[in-house]
Amino acid sequence: MADRWVKLELDVSAFDAARFEQYLERCRSGGIRFTTMSELGDTPRHRRALYELNKECSADIPDRGEFYTFEEYVEGRLAVPSYDPRGVVVALDGDVWCGLAMTSDHRASGFVFNEMTGVKAAYRGRGISLAMKTVGMGFAGLCGVDKVRTFHHPANTAAIQMNRRLGYVDMPGTGD
Repeated sequence: MADRWVKLELDVSAFDAARFEQYLERCRSGGIRFTTMSELGDTPRHRRALYELNKECSADIPDRGEFYTFEEYVEGRLAVPSYDPRGVVVALDGDVWCGLAMTSDHRASGFVFNEMTGVKAAYRGRGISLAMKTVGMGFAGLCGVDKVRTFHHPANTAAIQMNRRLGYVDMPGTGD
């Protein structure tokens, strides 16, 4: 893994969702639907679908290494106090799970954490990531916080640029 992660934070109260509405509209007009694990139902079948999607999308993360087994994934990501199915945005093309933006609840520390945003390779370049993250901003409000944090391997420039476009900035004490 990276020696120096790029640690970013977004002040949700300053986030201008209207700037990104075009991505939501474009995706929706192209047949992409956005929902959450809570709305879909946090069932064993949906957890398996989420795992498979996360595994596929994580393969492009620099220095990612081998992905978890399903059991490890459930134990480390879903069977933890910070997991909330309302914080998992899923992009669907019909029945195909094509993207996810998974945010966990760390309200006791004053933020939510965007753990993973990914889109299947065949669906990239359509603004799905920006749309999912825009939809997911409401989760911070559900948790009563106004900060979203995330971090990236420094070679994951596409993800870093996307987050900066949304308004994320270097967390205090982490920038150059």
